[in-house]
Amino acid sequence: MDCHGHGIRRPGVRSRPTLALSALAVALLSLLPWSGTAVAHGSVVDPASRNYGCWQRWGSDFQNPQMAQLDPMCWQAWQDDPNAMWNWNGLYRNGSGGNFQAVVPNGQLCSGGRTEGGRYDSLDAVGAWKATDVTGNFTVKLHDQAGHGADYILVYVTRQGFDPTTQPLTWNDLQLVARTGKYAPSQNYSIPVSTSGLSGRHVVYTIWQASHMDQTYFLCSDVNFR
Repeated sequence: MDCHGHGIRRPGVRSRPTLALSALAVALLSLLPWSGTAVAHGSVVDPASRNYGCWQRWGSDFQNPQMAQLDPMCWQAWQDDPNAMWNWNGLYRNGSGGNFQAVVPNGQLCSGGRTEGGRYDSLDAVGAWKATDVTGNFTVKLHDQAGHGADYILVYVTRQGFDPTTQPLTWNDLQLVARTGKYAPSQNYSIPVSTSGLSGRHVVYTIWQASHMDQTYFLCSDVNFR
């Protein structure tokens, strides 16, 4: 484990001992209390970010080949780098200086501009990610496992007509629907969101600017407006 509580990166094909160690790692992670000390970071847990959702659904059964048919976008993500799911709480960039479009290119929004050495690249894959059903008024729930606090949180939703199952996500596809003020360090933040005229598949894109340093989280959540 590195100093941020991340798993060790292992590019390429994983050996059986490595997969066994990864399975042990996720089992240990599941035992950590949600109100634990600053050993990790955080993510949007509802509607679940892509890698948090994959970890939640398959963390205890990630080698099950049925995932390829039942949840193919998660399957390709697990195959690309299991550490993207074990480290669901570490998708961030340091030193963005608020100029997010300069450091996160179009087509790379869900990986935070291929941050952390490309660990999260699979989250940019275009396809039918599992989506959370929402209504026009919903709440984004962000879990701040490390108690970093927030200078602000921005929530975007893709414009009507954008199809995340066939199109890569770009900045021009996003419309800002919520901007918060500061949050004192805690574990859980709720951001109410109000939209109108949206239906079908969309991406909720959350930018969390942490308070402890210039550390920014870029989080894609797939939703279906009912």
